[in-house]
Amino acid sequence: MTAVSTPEYGHHYGQQFGQQGPPQNPHHAPGAPAGAPQVPGTPGPYGYPDPGQQQASFAHTAPVPQPGYVTPGPPEGGRRKRGLIVGLVIALVLAVGGGATWWVLSERESVASGASTPEDAATRLLTALGDGDLLGAANSLAPGEAAVLGDQLQEAFTEFTRLGVLSEDADASAFSGISFTAENLTFDTAAAEQVNDRVTIAKLTGGTFTLDADLDQLPLSPEYRDAFIAAATEDSGQTAARETVDIATLVKQSGSPIRIATVNVDGGWHPSLLYTLVDNALAEEGMSWPSSSIPARGADSPDEAVRDIVQAALNADLNRVIELLPPDEMAVAHDVGPLLVQTLAAQGARRSGVQLLDLQTEDTPVTGGTLATITKLELAAPNGSTLSVSKDGDCYDVGFSGRSERLCGADLAAMLAQNAEMDASPEVLERLTRVLADQGIGMITTEVDGKHYVSPLRTLGDLGMRMYRELSPEEFRAMLEFD
Repeated sequence: MTAVSTPEYGHHYGQQFGQQGPPQNPHHAPGAPAGAPQVPGTPGPYGYPDPGQQQASFAHTAPVPQPGYVTPGPPEGGRRKRGLIVGLVIALVLAVGGGATWWVLSERESVASGASTPEDAATRLLTALGDGDLLGAANSLAPGEAAVLGDQLQEAFTEFTRLGVLSEDADASAFSGISFTAENLTFDTAAAEQVNDRVTIAKLTGGTFTLDADLDQLPLSPEYRDAFIAAATEDSGQTAARETVDIATLVKQSGSPIRIATVNVDGGWHPSLLYTLVDNALAEEGMSWPSSSIPARGADSPDEAVRDIVQAALNADLNRVIELLPPDEMAVAHDVGPLLVQTLAAQGARRSGVQLLDLQTEDTPVTGGTLATITKLELAAPNGSTLSVSKDGDCYDVGFSGRSERLCGADLAAMLAQNAEMDASPEVLERLTRVLADQGIGMITTEVDGKHYVSPLRTLGDLGMRMYRELSPEEFRAMLEFD
């Protein structure tokens, strides 16, 4: 494989195109000074909420517990266990989505039935989990979130079974090895916080949470289960553990109840994964929900939605970016949006001055929406320089102010191998890069009430699964250096 000179070309482009590169730290908003504080959920490059930053923000607020086998005592004030409880709520919502994937897809309409109060909604989820009723738990999720989560976890379950990570007899409706029991739950209904007419924060004040883990019962194939157990029990050697947390004691130590966000949809209340994430992140930072929301304002077609969100990102127009997010699965972004826009403005974000001259896409129906793959892109910078990229199979014709270069999958694989440490063999890396280059870069759009929106959750989920679709079980093991 021959080396290519493209990295130098890319460096030349980055130095000259518009004389305005992206922020040095992608976790800061465009134009934000180094070290500026970051509001949870602030969009990363291209206008999407940056997933790495979101994880970091939530990890600080509520780390998802590992089924531990040596549990240190809580720090003063019970902060560790308080974070553990909120983390349990989030992790369990994810687990519910994975266990009930098939039902969510086939019985999507039944998700709409909700509880009569926010407290009943939270209790329904936790009680269903305690009873082992994953279908009942999935039924309580906010419909928009349940739909997108179900779609993505279905594909993940299918691919990891094919790759040999999950055992052949793994049951998607009963994921064994980890169980959760909630008993005698109590809420302070008088203290419930109403964010707006659709969102209320329920305050959990009493009861117990018990987490049981038995790694020997995880539905993994023998080789992966043995490797996982060896890594997870290196210190203690124990494959089973139980931890019970008394909520009242935790609330007393921390001075405030456990916050679980619920959403009213068509008259029924549902617990919400995304609202719980954002609410706890805001509470940790001492920030309040905005008193108003940014309304959804979609485009007339998938292509127009992609063009609009790209230009809005170039303009540092976060308000327009949020308008173009789906009002169902990303309702939380619309409700927290004014705070994000205000914070971005305070950080000095400014327009890049780059104009989108042309953007063409190739549309493909996918589960839950339309994949708009970018086939041509033309940009113009304030200093008169231009950039164009056109897709041709797995090759890309790149032009920069009169200069041109053709990059294909093999070239991109060579660049990746030169600039990143990869576990995959050169052959696997080249094949994956060729496939990804051929599939191209795109965004998944969804249609709500006749308007089209860009879905960051579906887009990032699809991008993350592309690699797995192309790997054989042997290549996957080799990439992980499993042998």
